[in-house]
Amino acid sequence: MYIHPKLAAFTATLEALFHEADEFLEDEWGGSFPLHPNRPRWRAAFNPEMDGLFEIAPDFTLGIGSERGRGYRVSFRAATLERVPSEQADFLMGQAAAFIKRKLPDYFPGRHLEVVRDGKGFKIIGDFSLGSVS
Repeated sequence: MYIHPKLAAFTATLEALFHEADEFLEDEWGGSFPLHPNRPRWRAAFNPEMDGLFEIAPDFTLGIGSERGRGYRVSFRAATLERVPSEQADFLMGQAAAFIKRKLPDYFPGRHLEVVRDGKGFKIIGDFSLGSVS
């Protein structure tokens, strides 16, 4: 499957941002709940989405049925067998969204992107253009 180099570069940059957000969450709140027994400890896997308590990742959505339209939904989950109270999950997701919002200009300078509330979660919206595709 062919992926345009500009799309591959955009995706790699976005994933790097989310990996930094995952590290932020792990540093601040990684001990909040016991880790799922089948989940590797933090920094044990190559990909931060695969280890530690938190998994935070960008999921592209066309935004059908959303007031905000297309964008990258901030996907968040805690890898634990304990019940995470909704207030605490909302707080952690909000912290991740605020971190991503602060870091967007560093990762995507000159590009108009913003983090907005979309329903119960957060989404990155804005300029996803790849420029000239030649």
